[in-house]
Amino acid sequence: MKSYFLLFNLSLVLCGVSAQDKQLSMEDALVNNKTSLAPENLKQLQFIYGTGEYVYLAKKDNGDVWMRGNIQGEKPFLSLTQLNQKLRTAQLDTFNVMPSIDFKQSASWIFTHKGTKVAFDPLKNKAAVLIDQSLSEMANTEESIAGYVAYLDKFNLFISKGTERLQITRDGSADIVYASSVHRDEFGITKGTFWSNGGTKLDFYRMDQSMVTDYPIINWNARPAKNENIKYPMAGDKSHHVTIGVFNTASKSLVWLNTGEPAEQYLTNVRWSPDDKYIYVAVLNRQQNHMKLNLYDAGSGAFLKTIFEEKDEKYVEPLQPVLFVNNDPSTFVWQSSRDGWNHLYLYGENGKRCTQLTKGNWEVIDVKGFDRSGDLIFYTSSESSPISRNLYSINIKTGKKTRLTQGDYNHTVQINSTGDFILDNFSSADIPRTIRLQERSSGKSKVILQAADPLKDYALGESKIFSIKNKHLDDLYCSMRLPVNFDKSKKYPVIVYWYGGSHAQLVMNSWNSGASDYWAQYMAERGYIVFIMDTRGSDNRGKAFEQAMFRRAGEAQAEDLQAGVDYLKTLPYADSESMGLFGWSYGGFNTINFMLSRPDIFKAAVAGGPVTDWKYYEIMYTERYMDTPQENPEGYEATDLSLKVGRLKGKLLLIHGMQDNVVVQQHSVKFLKAAVDKGVQVDYMLYPGHEHNVLGKDRAHLYQKVTDYFMQNLK
Repeated sequence: MKSYFLLFNLSLVLCGVSAQDKQLSMEDALVNNKTSLAPENLKQLQFIYGTGEYVYLAKKDNGDVWMRGNIQGEKPFLSLTQLNQKLRTAQLDTFNVMPSIDFKQSASWIFTHKGTKVAFDPLKNKAAVLIDQSLSEMANTEESIAGYVAYLDKFNLFISKGTERLQITRDGSADIVYASSVHRDEFGITKGTFWSNGGTKLDFYRMDQSMVTDYPIINWNARPAKNENIKYPMAGDKSHHVTIGVFNTASKSLVWLNTGEPAEQYLTNVRWSPDDKYIYVAVLNRQQNHMKLNLYDAGSGAFLKTIFEEKDEKYVEPLQPVLFVNNDPSTFVWQSSRDGWNHLYLYGENGKRCTQLTKGNWEVIDVKGFDRSGDLIFYTSSESSPISRNLYSINIKTGKKTRLTQGDYNHTVQINSTGDFILDNFSSADIPRTIRLQERSSGKSKVILQAADPLKDYALGESKIFSIKNKHLDDLYCSMRLPVNFDKSKKYPVIVYWYGGSHAQLVMNSWNSGASDYWAQYMAERGYIVFIMDTRGSDNRGKAFEQAMFRRAGEAQAEDLQAGVDYLKTLPYADSESMGLFGWSYGGFNTINFMLSRPDIFKAAVAGGPVTDWKYYEIMYTERYMDTPQENPEGYEATDLSLKVGRLKGKLLLIHGMQDNVVVQQHSVKFLKAAVDKGVQVDYMLYPGHEHNVLGKDRAHLYQKVTDYFMQNLK
C-alpha cells in the first residue's frame, strides 16, 4: 500500500500557543497550505555538477533568476534574458518564462525546449537532443548515456537513436505488458526499463497478465457509463508472470534472462554490473519468505550463480538493488533487515565476503551514495531518534562513522557529486524550515534560508510529541494538539487519527508532523483535541514492530490504540464519552475493525478507502502480511469485517473514490450489503472521478465532509 496512503497523513503544527486570534478556513487548511501558508522554500535547489556550488530559482525584479552560491556568498547566475541570448546563438527559439533546468547531472544544462528534452552546453552554446519532441508523448520514455531512447508505442517496446527506430517486441497488448512497472509497484519497483552504464544495452520487464482476472472500473463521465477493465490479482488467486529481456543495440540481439520456475515469482531490484556484462536480480518467491540475489550473463541470459539468500519465517522484502562502490566493481552494498533492523552490508570479492557496516536498534532510511574515492558511504538514519532523521557517513574500510547533521530534527539532504558539500534542509517542531550549505571536511556552513513561521498570525493550540507504552513495553509515538484557548477545567471532544500499516510513519519531529495540510489545527481551533499515534505495523521501527501484524491484520494495531485510549482516559480534560476515530486505507480498515471489536469506545468514525475483506486485496501486499486465504483461513475470516457488522454501535461514515484501483470499491460495497442485511445503519460518501486518494479542489470538500460528520456526532 505504501505511498498511496501517505497522502492522508494528517497534520499537526507543533509549536506553542500564539497570541494571534486569526483562524484557518478550510481553504487555508487544504489549499493555501501548499502556497501562501507553506513554509518558504528554495525552488529547484540543487548542486551544480562537479562543484560545491548550488543554484536555485528566485524572483528578482518580477522575473525568475537562477541564483548561484557557495560558502562565501551568492549572486545572480542566469536570467531569462541571458538564457535566451544563448538560445539565439544556438539558433533556437527563445522562452517566454524560465524553464526548469537540471544542473546536477552533467556539465550540460538539461531542460525541455519546445517539447524536446535537450542537454545544452553553456560554453559552446549548442544543444544535444536527448528525447525528441516526436517521442516525448510516448509512454515510458527513458534515454541512455549513449543517445538511445527506449519508449512504448501501442504496447510494444521501441528503441530510437537519431533516424534509427528499432521495434524490439511485437506481441505487446493489454495482457502482455512491456517496459513498465510490474508487481503492482511493490518491492521498490517504479519503472520497467534499465539502461546499462554504457547506454548501449537495455534490460526490461515483460509481464504476462493474461491469466489474471479482469476487474471492472466504471468511467462515470462517459455517456452511457463505460466499463474499463484493469488486471487485479486478488489474494490467493492467479498472479501474473514476469520475465526480463535484454537487448543489445550493437548486435541487435534480444535474449531473456533464465530466471526459471515457478512463473509466479517476483523479479525485483534489477541492477547492471559496472562493466555491463552481468545483471543482478533479487528473485523472491510468491510466499515472500525466501529471496535469492541471482547473477545472470547479460549476453546469453544464462543464470550464473546465487550470490546469497535471505529467508524469514514471516517475510522478506527487498526494496533496494545492489549499490556498487565507486572505483571498485567487485564490491557492493546491500540493504537488509536480516538482524531485525534495516542496515548496510558490504559484499566483496563478488559476494564471497560480507561485512555488516551499520548495526543497532535503529533503521538506515536512505542511502545517498559515495564520495569520489568510494571510501565513504552516506546515509540517513533514525539512530538519534525514531522520529528524527540525520545524515551520517561511514568509512567502508575502517568502519569509522561520522554524524554530519546536528539536532534531532528531520534532515533532508543533497550531497554534491564529489561528496564534499551538503545541502541540509531541515525542520522540527518549532523550526518551519532551515536550509544550510555545509562543507563536510571543515564543518564550515552557511544558512541559505531561514523560513518564517507561516502561521504566526493564527491562533494555535498547544501541541506536543510524546510516547506511551503498550502492554509489550514498546514505545508508541503520539502527537496531540489541544484546543485554542485551552482550559484544563473543561472537557473537550477528541478526534483520533491513525494508519497502522507498513511503509508509513505519521508522528515525526518536523514542521507540521511532516504533513502538508493544517486540518488538525483547523479542528483544534474549533474546540477539539486531535490525537495521532503510530501503532505496531508502522514503518521505521524495526522488523519485529512491523511484523507484529503478520497473519492477524488489525489485532496488534487495535491493541496499541487501546493503550492510546487508556492514556486519553487519564486526561481530565479529554471527554472519553465523545471521541471520534479517523483513518484512510489500511487506516480505514483499522478504523472499522476497532469500531466492531471495541464498539463502546468511539461515538463516531470515518473510514476512507477501507479494506473490509483482505481476500479482495492484491496478492503482492496481502500475501506478504497475511499469507494466502488457503494458508490462513482463520486470519482472513477474522478480518472479514462484513461478518462483524452487527456489532457496530457508533456512527460510521465510509468514503470511497469511485475509480479506486488500489482498494477497489467492492470493499465498501460488500460491507454496506452486510449492514443492510443486518439492519445496521451506516453512512456512505462517494467521490466520482477519484482513485484511491481524493485530490485537487475536491480534497477540501472531503475534509469538510469529515469535519461536518464529527461536528454532528460529537459534543
